[in-house]
Amino acid sequence: MPIATSRGASLYWEKQGQGPALVLGAGLGGVGSYWTPNIAALTQHFTVYRFDQRGTGRSSREAVESIEQMSADLVAVLDDAGLSQAMYLGHSTGGAIGVATALDYPDRISSMMIYASTTHGDAYRRKILGLRSVLFSQLGVEAYAQYSTLLLYPPYWINGHEIEIAQAEGVTPDQLGSAEIQASRFDAILNFDRRAELSRIAIPTLVVCADDDILTPKYFSEEFVRLIPGARAHFLPRGGHALSRTEPELFDAIAIEFFQGG
Repeated sequence: MPIATSRGASLYWEKQGQGPALVLGAGLGGVGSYWTPNIAALTQHFTVYRFDQRGTGRSSREAVESIEQMSADLVAVLDDAGLSQAMYLGHSTGGAIGVATALDYPDRISSMMIYASTTHGDAYRRKILGLRSVLFSQLGVEAYAQYSTLLLYPPYWINGHEIEIAQAEGVTPDQLGSAEIQASRFDAILNFDRRAELSRIAIPTLVVCADDDILTPKYFSEEFVRLIPGARAHFLPRGGHALSRTEPELFDAIAIEFFQGG
């Protein structure tokens, strides 16, 4: 079982497939298994690397200090995997980790897809994540998981996937740390704001978001496109925050085309 170490934390990672290296960074849930619906398609074209972020899954269950700390964790995974450089696809918090890495370790990422992410923590995001934190700490992880379902998935998908959703909610307690650890992850993404530096990003960048994403609304993605030189956008009419899971075939086609230089 591959384990990288970074600033006192152990970080689980794994790889599958063949071809150019593509690293996948999950969102606030933090676990590499988020990408399971996409692995079969992506591994036909790339060697795919997934990892459990600090505080989640099979990695050390400890609090997070900042997105920059998690960026250093990503670099540690790259080092442990023997990758001097890789392509990167980040969802939500994982998108912010990619942005921080592109700014602070500019030689480590060759191209980047920012998927359903945020440029900063505004009043809207603080309200949503504040409620998630209260639910976790006062009502428990089961209530937190149920509310997360409403934030990640649009109504049409929830109505058609009751069993799958129940299964996903059921494993949430095994994937997350304590309420305090998850609150530290909320604080890290809410406090992340590198907008003044985004003009320094000089790698091919694609920004992807669904119009009906209520957790990381489209206006954040539009801001990324405005501030990152040469960044392109691909907006879709539906799919919610978890677009890669609700519309996997469409999402995979977009990612494959981009990372193959399309």
